[in-house]
Amino acid sequence: MDRELEVVTVTLNPAIDQTISIPNFKIGEVNRVSFFQSDAGGKGINVAAALADYGIKAAVTGFLACENDQIFHQLFSQKNIVNKFVSIEGSTRVGLKIFDPEIEQTTDINFPGQAATPQDLAALEQTLESLAPASGWFVLSGSIPASMPPIIYRGMIKKLKQAGHKVLLDTSGVPLQAALPAGPNIIKPNVEELSDFFGRKIESDQEIIEASNQLMREYDIRTVAVSMGKNGAIFLEGSECVRAIPGEVELKSSVGAGDAMVAGIVAGKVGGLSLPETARLATAFSMGAISRLGSGLPSKEVLEDLKRLVTVQDMTA
Repeated sequence: MDRELEVVTVTLNPAIDQTISIPNFKIGEVNRVSFFQSDAGGKGINVAAALADYGIKAAVTGFLACENDQIFHQLFSQKNIVNKFVSIEGSTRVGLKIFDPEIEQTTDINFPGQAATPQDLAALEQTLESLAPASGWFVLSGSIPASMPPIIYRGMIKKLKQAGHKVLLDTSGVPLQAALPAGPNIIKPNVEELSDFFGRKIESDQEIIEASNQLMREYDIRTVAVSMGKNGAIFLEGSECVRAIPGEVELKSSVGAGDAMVAGIVAGKVGGLSLPETARLATAFSMGAISRLGSGLPSKEVLEDLKRLVTVQDMTA
C-alpha cells in the first residue's frame, strides 16, 4: 500500500450529482434551465476531491455500482485519488440539485441507493483492513442505503479506533445516533442535524455550545464542528471553542459546502494546526466550494485569499 496515503474516505451511498441552475424556479410551472452539469458525487468522494486539490493523498472506498461508474473513474484519475471502491451490481443513484441563483437556494431530490449483498459488505470490510496500515485518518460520511444495517458505521469506528486510527463521522439521523456510542474522534453536524438529534430546536450560539459539550462528554468525542450556513460554524475541542465567520463570496452552488468543510478539518488535523487555524482553513474550504460548480477546490493561492476573509472569534468560556 502507498505509504504516502494520509486519508481514506468511506462512501456507502455515492451519487451522480446533476446540478441544474434555474433562475426564479417555480414548482408546478414550466422552468427553463440556464446551466446543467453532472459530477461524480457522494459525501466521501467530495471530501477526497477537496483533499486531493489541496495536495493531500486520499483513497476512496465504499460501494460503487458498475453500470454507470465511468464518471467516477474519470474523477479519480483526474485528481490522482486512490480508488478502492467495491464494485457492485446495478446503477449508482442520481441526485438532482436544482439551484435558483436569484434567491441562492438549492432544492435536493435524492434517489434511493443501490443495495449491497452480504458478500459486498464482507469485501468492504476486507478493503478497510487492507487500507488501515497506510492511513491515519478515516472519514465516514453520508447516508446509508436502506438495505444496510444502520449500525454499520458503529462497527467500522470500533474496529478503526481499536487499530489506532482516527475517525471523522459526518452523517445524520438514525446512522448518527447508532454510531456515536463508538466514540468517533470528530463529528460535523449542521445545526439542523444537531436539533434533530436532540429532538428540540437549537438556535443560539449558547445552545449549540451546550449541546456540543454534552455530546463530547457522553460519547468521548474530541472535536465537534457545527455548521450554520451563512452564519459560519462553531468549533469545539477540549476546553476550546471558536466561531468562524466566512467572508463574502459569490455563491454559485451550495452543493458540497459541508463536505469541503469536512475536508478542511481533516487537512488541518493532518497539518497539525491549532483549533482556530483549523476552523479558518475549513471555512475557507467551504467558501471555495460554494464559489464554483462541481467537486473540489480552487487553487491554493485562492484559498489563501479566502482564509484572510474568515473571521475567527474566541468563544472559550
